[in-house]
Amino acid sequence: MFRNGFLLLLMSVVFYHEHANAQKKKETLLSEKVTQMMEWASKRSVIRMNGDKFRRFVKAPPRNYSVVIMFTALQPQRQCGVCRQADEEFQVLANSWRYSSAFTNRVFFASVDFDEGSDVFQMLNMNSAPTFLHFPSKGKPRRSDTYELQVRGFAAEQLARWVADRTDVQIRVIRPPNYAGPLLLGFLLAVIGGLAYLRRHNLEFLFNRNVWAFSALCFVLIMTSGQMWNHIRGPPYAHKNPSTGQVVRQYHKIHNILYTHSLGNAAVTMGIVLLCEAATSDMDIGKRKIMCIAGIGLVMLFFSWLLSIFRAKYHGYPYSFLMS
Repeated sequence: MFRNGFLLLLMSVVFYHEHANAQKKKETLLSEKVTQMMEWASKRSVIRMNGDKFRRFVKAPPRNYSVVIMFTALQPQRQCGVCRQADEEFQVLANSWRYSSAFTNRVFFASVDFDEGSDVFQMLNMNSAPTFLHFPSKGKPRRSDTYELQVRGFAAEQLARWVADRTDVQIRVIRPPNYAGPLLLGFLLAVIGGLAYLRRHNLEFLFNRNVWAFSALCFVLIMTSGQMWNHIRGPPYAHKNPSTGQVVRQYHKIHNILYTHSLGNAAVTMGIVLLCEAATSDMDIGKRKIMCIAGIGLVMLFFSWLLSIFRAKYHGYPYSFLMS
């Protein structure tokens, strides 16, 4: 009995030492990983990762920090313009974190380029870029750890809110000053002021209704263009169809549809202008009839076209005009 108790005590001591050694190795490995990540973050706010770095510092335990990764394709041959725009916003977010009081070793920002880490894309079954994923400090990523790019866009402010929801790290986005807008506005005002000075003895054009109407129309069409929508929403370049698994170039599809909307609105507006001119101008009756017919044709044709596009986007829409 004494011998059995001694063996049990000896086994307990050996197990305790093995557990203590394993725990010490785990803590040492974790400390090395955190130190290395902090060293990289001190040099670059967004850590560039390949497959080996991803497996060692993100997938492999132990890890007590979160990692927010942007999966992208920035090489010129990939022709992913949205990836570059998203990368700029991600850099703004990471720099705001790095150079503020929010800087902490609880979270790090990294990027994986397809041409440098295609094995990571295959590992995660990822077929679209850009994509933002959050890898929590404990457990596996959940559905909410995938950023809804198509819904939220990729503005740094939206990304900061998502990071705060996932990590409780509040980041105040600080953008570098952009002088392009004020300089362009100053140049435009200087040109207008110069033209007004040169024609200071004949400023009737400033009170011309047609000039102001044309300017307002151009402004409205620019604000409703597809490019403006893409600038605000920042839709992804491509996404994966969940039913077929096919990668669809969604960016070009939305872009073309919205440009079609802009052209249709412009044509309808032109038709209404022709109708107004036909009703109020002093031209002979023949020309006014031609303007009236052209205006009615433009309004009917392009308004029907816009309705048909709307029905194609929203299949439950019951109304149509000329085109079904």
